[in-house]
Amino acid sequence: MKKINIVLIILISMLFSESAMIFDHSSIDITTITQDEVQRAKDYLHIAYGHTSHGSQITDGMNGLVGFANGGGKGLAFPTDFFDWNNGGTDGALDLMEGDGYGDGPLDHDCGYYPSWVDETSEYLNDVNNSDVNVIMWSWCGQISYKGDQRLIDEYLGPMTQFENDYPDITFVYMTGHSDGGGEEGSVHINNQQIRDYCIENKKVLLDFYDIECYDPDGNYYGDKYVTDNCDYDSNGDGSTDKNWATEWQNSHTENVDWYNCGSAHSQPLNANQKAYAVWKMFAEIAKMYDPNLTIEPQDEEEIIHKFKLHKCYPNPFNPATNIKISLPKQSDISIKVFDVMGKQVAELFSGNINAGIHGFQFDGSGFPSGIYFYKLQSNNFSAIEKMVLLK
Repeated sequence: MKKINIVLIILISMLFSESAMIFDHSSIDITTITQDEVQRAKDYLHIAYGHTSHGSQITDGMNGLVGFANGGGKGLAFPTDFFDWNNGGTDGALDLMEGDGYGDGPLDHDCGYYPSWVDETSEYLNDVNNSDVNVIMWSWCGQISYKGDQRLIDEYLGPMTQFENDYPDITFVYMTGHSDGGGEEGSVHINNQQIRDYCIENKKVLLDFYDIECYDPDGNYYGDKYVTDNCDYDSNGDGSTDKNWATEWQNSHTENVDWYNCGSAHSQPLNANQKAYAVWKMFAEIAKMYDPNLTIEPQDEEEIIHKFKLHKCYPNPFNPATNIKISLPKQSDISIKVFDVMGKQVAELFSGNINAGIHGFQFDGSGFPSGIYFYKLQSNNFSAIEKMVLLK
């Protein structure tokens, strides 16, 4: 595919969504996820996940969650095996293909192995057998400790953004790397912050693996106490990691009620528990972007009356038509135009004077090729741009 200058890609990606989607220690309350949200993820997501040993904490945690939920842990009340997952989504499970780890199969190793992870992703997505995949995830191992600044851009952030441009119908999940005991002044903390800042600035989807390891379920922070991947930390400031926040919490709470035992490579079960909760919360939010039946929530009265607003179109992605809504605080001369990814105008949906209020317009993409399009609202003193994806 044609390569586009990375600066242009970053600028375009800033228009894709209203804000970044960050899933971290604040996303670990599994009791707030609804049955409908889990079902939506199972109905609409087809996920491929590449990882090595540390990244297996997520899928091992997901495995343990099935039985934990079946037993009513944390008061969960879902149908039997409701959190089940497998490659293919058989028997109503979530469709998640787990990569080949340290082998030589699809999505093997992790994103610290550059350029292998990039080549693996391209090969996997270009295989027609994987044409239904709409979420790609890669975790880190220890390489994050020495991949900062320009190298992190060249070997991770840049390729991820390029994939987003080449495959606009797929959600690429960014991740931070695991903790290593280096503290807030350590390279892992600093390099993870570079990933986090990039995702926030450019409105990406981030599973903050590192952040989850820095907090216990009660929100106590250990990132400034040289926390390790095993959840050990320095309790007295003498440089020795003499306590473990995960085992402390497990020992003071009831197994199979407050937490569950499961595999958790290099770490403790509670760490994998929290990552399973966060990843399911993430899947539930991503699935909303793919559900064509999900209605747009109404804007509050204050916003409608006092602010110009170009809303996100619905559905998006779409085929062949999508609906565009605008809010106007006063009668205005406006135009609504559609542009392709190169900035060429391809349609004008409206041009003229229109009353205050909420108005809807439809863009019919029947005569257009699949791809990314932008729609722009322009008035005398206001303009806004949003992205839409036509999939045929």
